[in-house]
Amino acid sequence: MADNTRKTQLGAMAKPVIWGAIVIVLAVTFATVPFVTGNLSFMFYMMLWMTMATAFNFVAGLAGYMPFGYVAFYGVGAYATGILYKSAGLPIIVALIGAGAAGIVVALIMAPTLRLRGVYFGIVSLAMALAAKLIISLLPPNITGGSMGLILSSANNPMAAYYTMFIVLMLALATGTWLFFSRTGTALRAIRDDQEAAEVVGVNVVRTRLKAWVAAAVFPAFAGGIEAWYTNAIDLESSFNLLVTAKSIVYAMAGGLGYLVGPIVGSGLLYGVDHLIWQQFPTLNLLLLGIVIVVLILAMPRGIVGAFAQRFSRLRKYIP
Repeated sequence: MADNTRKTQLGAMAKPVIWGAIVIVLAVTFATVPFVTGNLSFMFYMMLWMTMATAFNFVAGLAGYMPFGYVAFYGVGAYATGILYKSAGLPIIVALIGAGAAGIVVALIMAPTLRLRGVYFGIVSLAMALAAKLIISLLPPNITGGSMGLILSSANNPMAAYYTMFIVLMLALATGTWLFFSRTGTALRAIRDDQEAAEVVGVNVVRTRLKAWVAAAVFPAFAGGIEAWYTNAIDLESSFNLLVTAKSIVYAMAGGLGYLVGPIVGSGLLYGVDHLIWQQFPTLNLLLLGIVIVVLILAMPRGIVGAFAQRFSRLRKYIP
């Protein structure tokens, strides 16, 4: 009995240490990329998708909600950045802060939909994303750029955008660390598994899931704004492309929902595969990537990390 208790305590202590080591490796890798390779774009978008999948994991992996309208935060963040910088004349950093604030506002507007569960929540969140796109399209063209979108060429600074995305990724990982290892994370998992039982034991369901929801919203809003800065272009079709939601879901699920390291593994692997396929077979990119994803999900329905934890059950307590 004492040995089992000691092993459990060792696993509880080892998990944060292992996760900390993973974060340090990621931080060193992405921070030094501009000095060792010229392929800045590839690593920029890998950080972007890691950020998107990690934030998606907050609400899907922990709270058990599947927001099909996740792209709303990304699109609103992109347009908030463009409008504040181009139309309002604010510095780009202030505009990016405004993008994060816009993401929070949209999350709070959508918060009442958290009363719904399962596919009903997913459908409503998708409808609200389409509504957000429509509202922006109806705004005066001198503010949003109309059908031509907004060009941010005067803010062009790929290196600064790269390191800003790096900071946002690190903040997303830090937020994930807090959520997963705190009482809030325990409460979220309880809500995901049995909401009624969580309420009985004193969990404030509304407040707890709202924390995860806001955290899941602010980072894609930042990502949308930084990507707009990096490319210097914003338009409705790319900012509200449903592939943004699809990739966030697939990358997080492929790695393993509910694990801190899951979205990192899924994003790193699948984005790398996507990039490789696009280079070799540009016209068949989506078809071949779809086949890879289907095979992966069929073979490992719990994701790569989940499958590893299931196969090596003794190591499960060490997997963050």
